[in-house]
Amino acid sequence: MAAAAVRAAVLHAPGDVRLEERVTPEPGPREVLVEVGAVGVCGSDVHYYEHGRIGQHVVRGPLVLGHEASGRVVALGAGASRHRVGDRVALEPGVPCGACRECRSGRYNLCRDVRFLGTPPIDGAFTDQVAIHEDFAFPLPDGVSDEAGALIEPLAVGLWACRKANVGPGDRVLVTGAGPIGLLALQAARACGATELAITDVNERRLELARRLGATRTIDVARASVEGEYNALLECSGSTTALVDGLAALRPGGTAVAVGMGPDEDATLPLALLQTRELWLTGTFRYAGVYPGAIALAAAGRVDLEALVTGRFGLEETESALRAGREDADAVKAMVLPRSSRSQPAT
Repeated sequence: MAAAAVRAAVLHAPGDVRLEERVTPEPGPREVLVEVGAVGVCGSDVHYYEHGRIGQHVVRGPLVLGHEASGRVVALGAGASRHRVGDRVALEPGVPCGACRECRSGRYNLCRDVRFLGTPPIDGAFTDQVAIHEDFAFPLPDGVSDEAGALIEPLAVGLWACRKANVGPGDRVLVTGAGPIGLLALQAARACGATELAITDVNERRLELARRLGATRTIDVARASVEGEYNALLECSGSTTALVDGLAALRPGGTAVAVGMGPDEDATLPLALLQTRELWLTGTFRYAGVYPGAIALAAAGRVDLEALVTGRFGLEETESALRAGREDADAVKAMVLPRSSRSQPAT
């Protein structure tokens, strides 16, 4: 009797994604098997698709991309007890070792042995079904759609950045870059109580969307400079220029969080400005312990996740989803829906 099969969109080389059949994964001890309902396309997926690597992470063999995922539990591994078959869940895609110094101190996002979906050599969620440790599958309330559930992952990035910046009631926050992470960081800052929210970009459609999502000021940096004094900078574009300009717009004692990851590994920063204004500058890497809060924000309607979706694709169209952002400058977030069989515009 032939083993049951699932479909997977497999990256074989830069620019080469093939729809293949694979043996249905078996959930291991304390794992759940999840039927994938929706997967968002992240910039890291696009980078692997175009270049085959991100820094030290190199695609050396066939790889399934995708890590922004939600779905429904269809099977339980031995000892799994947190979920029942049929439960809807959002997947936190990085499963740490749980034993290292970083894990034991609560900084599990910095675990060096984390197994992260869609990061070589770990297969991701552009597939029909995926197995994951039960602790990293979080219940989704009925009012949160599969697409919104998939976007809990990038929302967690934005919420973690706000926590690193200590964003609170009455704060003035500057977000640089109105891509998916910037738009979600903007909404997270508003949910944290920030009352003045400025965001920069060079794309007017994205700035218009930012205004709909709560920005009190939008700045087209191709036409105007960033001015003002802000409590916090959330740099989400990966641009060194945006980081330097944003630092100059911070009030004395302000905090800057570098969220976006650009192509440059090194940057020249205004050290004198950091010193004389006593600015705080930190990096941020993924998130830790924020999924429940992110899901609560979505369930309460305090963030609009589906507003970011500008295209929907079937699993067989994963390569088109990966190209969407390059082919349409106004695209924000492409969504792969494994149970769908044709592409759809966002509604």
